[in-house]
Amino acid sequence: MTNLDLTGLVVIRDAVELSGYSPDYLRRLAREGTLPAQRVGRTWLFDRAALVEYKAAMDALGTAKHGRKEVTQ
Repeated sequence: MTNLDLTGLVVIRDAVELSGYSPDYLRRLAREGTLPAQRVGRTWLFDRAALVEYKAAMDALGTAKHGRKEVTQ
């Protein structure tokens, strides 16, 4: 049996609370490699620091993360 270092990792329920993102969105980010995560059996373990950093970056971008352009009059 391999020992898994769980330092700095959070389960998806805690990742949802930290980020406000849905479980499905977090799993998608993990599968795409956007967020560092490990799957152990059916459980996703997310890197807490990376999650907090990603959330802060997305919050800072605001609507710009969607490629929208501000309308000027």
